[in-house]
Amino acid sequence: MNTNKNSYTIIYASVLVIVVAFLLAFVSSSLKPTQDQNVALDKKKQILAAVNIRGLQSAADVEAKYNEVVASDMVVKADGSVVKEGKSKDKDGFKVENKDLNENNLPVYICKVNNETKYVIPMTGRGLWGGLWGYIAVNADLKTVYGAFISHESETAGLGALIAEEKFQDQFKGKHIFADTTSQQVALTVVKNGKVEAGKENYQVDGITGATLTSVGVANMVTQGIQQYLGYFESLKK
Repeated sequence: MNTNKNSYTIIYASVLVIVVAFLLAFVSSSLKPTQDQNVALDKKKQILAAVNIRGLQSAADVEAKYNEVVASDMVVKADGSVVKEGKSKDKDGFKVENKDLNENNLPVYICKVNNETKYVIPMTGRGLWGGLWGYIAVNADLKTVYGAFISHESETAGLGALIAEEKFQDQFKGKHIFADTTSQQVALTVVKNGKVEAGKENYQVDGITGATLTSVGVANMVTQGIQQYLGYFESLKK
């Protein structure tokens, strides 16, 4: 074949593109199981962090602690009706999948910590530069927070990114979800740094200095995230 012809160049380039595409597809499919495992492991770490269990190093430790602490998981509707439920000790195991987190289905993780029940729910939102997400653990009284985990996609280092640090997240411990015993609206929120109001300390969290929009994003995520689950919490009281 005459390698100086345009047809040779086109054929060569086409074959090269096909080969490279095949290799990339093969590598991607080969790595997917490992990537899926890493995503699942990270999710378990986040749920454990919400119930104040952090610092586990090995995958085996995370798996063991998760199976010990998370007694069951379920998907519920806004009215509290159960769509599906899984238990750690059952043959089929846990049932919640990533696709279950949407406006119609609400995942819940029921945890046992020191023989006390904690309800861990996921949250998603939007910060200044990208997505926010996390988990918040509610005590069995369904009125107070046990712990929280929050992370972000691309908030500013040293400013908004500080929401991912334990120091910020620890502020949620013991906070009240409602302003009073009769309210059905979530009062728990994040306010501008240094602006926690007198008499509202039980349900206001101090925001990050210089990261007002990120703090607002966390506030909206927490308030809206918990509000979705009030029907489920009410169903637990019956």
